[in-house]
Amino acid sequence: MNRFLDLFLAWLVAEKGLSSNTRSAYAADLGRYLDFIDNRQRLTPDSIASSDIADFLATERERGLAPRSRARLLSAIRMFHKFLLIERYATLNPVTIIEAPRTLKKLPSFLTTAEVEALLAATCGERPEDIRDRAMLELLYATGLRVSELVNLKKRELNLEVGYLMTVGKGNKERLVPVGEAARQRVVDYVERVRNRQDPEGVREKLFLSRLGEGMTRQAFWNIIKKRALLAGVRTSISPHTLRHSFATHLLANGADLRSVQMMLGHADLSTTQIYTHVTQERLKQLHRQLHPRG
Repeated sequence: MNRFLDLFLAWLVAEKGLSSNTRSAYAADLGRYLDFIDNRQRLTPDSIASSDIADFLATERERGLAPRSRARLLSAIRMFHKFLLIERYATLNPVTIIEAPRTLKKLPSFLTTAEVEALLAATCGERPEDIRDRAMLELLYATGLRVSELVNLKKRELNLEVGYLMTVGKGNKERLVPVGEAARQRVVDYVERVRNRQDPEGVREKLFLSRLGEGMTRQAFWNIIKKRALLAGVRTSISPHTLRHSFATHLLANGADLRSVQMMLGHADLSTTQIYTHVTQERLKQLHRQLHPRG
């Protein structure tokens, strides 16, 4: 059965345009599943029964896999069997009667506006890394980019005169995102005072460069945001994705419509964006409990 895994992964890349990270996740999840199926002597796709899948998920639960992870695992199995049907390697779909594990939605963490201001203030300084870090954090908070989109942003994808950028998100989908004036000014400052000196010939494609003049990496930026949060005294657990969550939450809290936020975040499904409405509702409940006499 494992021979179908390579065919499926190639199909995912060709048809869905998935990233290498997503492809690797599918490979790991389905590798365990197909090893389990092989151990049961299921030699063809149509020989796999719903009970096999249920037993596999039960085994994963017994070894401590959380409901959210099991739900992701089942989603990968569903996609795999859908592929087998589409490509006519199978005539039956054993997954149709399998229910997904119930999961509690984990609300994304975000910073308050005061914490964002403190984080940005922690980059104040005239050193090249201060100017760069301020530009990166301002741009991340102003646009809600994913960290991979930020570090891979190319010079030609940013129009500083008009105030927008073009980025390529999940599924190789392009989207335009407006850039606010504060972030625009910080990026202009970085380009003129730091980047142009690092790359006077303009041979580097990436907008943000390391101290050595190489393209910024996810790991390097992770360290930057951790360091700046420590300097700012921000106690909230923070990651590059926290600023993306903060971007969406603050927009919605200030009256932005859900569809516009969806477009700026690059979410394929509106339901993904709706999680941020729950965040603001939870915040309202918290304020009510804290401040209302009858809370």
